[in-house]
Amino acid sequence: MTVEYSLADAEHLPYVKHSLLEVHTEAGASDAEHFEARLQAAATEPGWTTAIGYEAGRAVGYCHGFSLPADTDWWSNVIVPLPEYVTRESGQRTAVLSEIVVRKPWRGTGVAAQLHEAWLSLRPEERVTLLVDSTIGDGALQTVCEKWGYRTVANYRAPGDPTVYTAMIRPVHRP
Repeated sequence: MTVEYSLADAEHLPYVKHSLLEVHTEAGASDAEHFEARLQAAATEPGWTTAIGYEAGRAVGYCHGFSLPADTDWWSNVIVPLPEYVTRESGQRTAVLSEIVVRKPWRGTGVAAQLHEAWLSLRPEERVTLLVDSTIGDGALQTVCEKWGYRTVANYRAPGDPTVYTAMIRPVHRP
């Protein structure tokens, strides 16, 4: 299996959107219309980028995310408040990994980790954060994130969402 990775920013979304929709729809994560609306909204965030893996011209997975702006309310959704030195944002300090999806035949092959690293190669920020539903796979997803270098910093609940997520952080470029 030879997977090649392509990187794109919001300006190039019209050219890669079909690939992201195709992977997302096959993975059954949510309906295509809902995903397309979320993707369009995400691409308006500052510093939005995506990494897409292709094998033989077919998209096999993607990840995408953006930069937290200086005036973000991202950290206001943590259940127990964090110290200011953790939550202070400059617009260039923290990237958010919004989503990573891999088609079933490529799961467990290292494609997700390679997509993650390809996406991080674009990031100028010092750290990256993500939210994990720790109930997925009895904690398997969170364990994968820990293997990638993420550490738990807080529990997180978005307004109107009953799910409690685990907020995790790691340096963009590990030593």
